[in-house]
Amino acid sequence: MVERLTMNIQDNVKDYYGKVLTATSDLQTSACCTMDAPPDYLKTVLANIHPEVSARYYGCGLVAPMALEGARVLDLGSGSGQDAYALAQLVGPEGEVIGVDMTPEQLAVARDHLDWHAEKFGFSNVRFIEGDIEDLEALELEPASFDVIISNCVINLVADKEKVFRSAHALLKPGGEFYFSDVYADRRLPEALRHDPVAQGECLGGALYWNDFLNIAKTAGFADPRLVSDEPIEINNRALRERLGQARFHSATYRLFKIDGLEPTCEDYGQAVIYKGGLAHSDDALALDSHHLIEKGRVFPVCGNTYRMLKESRFAPYFDFIGDGATHYGIFPGCGTASPFGQGSADTGAGACC
Repeated sequence: MVERLTMNIQDNVKDYYGKVLTATSDLQTSACCTMDAPPDYLKTVLANIHPEVSARYYGCGLVAPMALEGARVLDLGSGSGQDAYALAQLVGPEGEVIGVDMTPEQLAVARDHLDWHAEKFGFSNVRFIEGDIEDLEALELEPASFDVIISNCVINLVADKEKVFRSAHALLKPGGEFYFSDVYADRRLPEALRHDPVAQGECLGGALYWNDFLNIAKTAGFADPRLVSDEPIEINNRALRERLGQARFHSATYRLFKIDGLEPTCEDYGQAVIYKGGLAHSDDALALDSHHLIEKGRVFPVCGNTYRMLKESRFAPYFDFIGDGATHYGIFPGCGTASPFGQGSADTGAGACC
């Protein structure tokens, strides 16, 4: 069943992105396009990308995390290459970006401009591979060899999403991260919508119910998914809106760290970090996720998971770390989980029982 659904989706995706869409303006929803205006430094990066590459861009968010200099990056579903070429400038000549895509028309656009971008940047550090992100093993990429994996509005287009997350986990170095944008629904969608060519192509038919995504990510080994940002999606096509019924959609960016032994909840071990600054474009504060804006020079209490995400990843050189984690103080304050006891249960006068 999964194999049959996979072939159906792949055929629809290749047709929609290779033949139906010729430019970003052909999209019928805001799902497959970036909503937020990029910061100034990314505007400069994007200005260095060939116009034909940018014209075939169908991403749903910015996938440019901090601290990329010298990193080895894998772009899943690289399309015409805009994200790959943007990240190539951020990783610099000592880094490398590999893009994987299965749509020949998109790959042709990306590859046609390899020399143009190499001349523009002053170095060559990008290559593109034709392949299916549901079958990354077939590409013979070295396990545990990537610092960062990105994906921009592509996972919703595949049938076996669990396999993509498992494969990404296997390809990351310890402490590496999967940083990606995608589309999520507020409920599980009916089967008919999953096979609707337009709903699929517009990144809605394959959207995961957000709670299913969290469970899939955790099962794959990413124990504590962190939401970075999210935006509601506008459906401009009235007929498509009617077919979608009451389902609502958001584009969202998540970061998943490959760190063994992270806990399922935010536990307090009396630890803190101090951001020393020094990160390009983020010197005064680092936004780890939507709940952690860590200001430079300030003692910032964190849960055990956040402490490890910073200490065991590429962010470690930019922080001082306080606390050895030897003493547990319960759930970290403000993390949405509290003891269920003492909440004012009715006094019935009955004795205790087992």
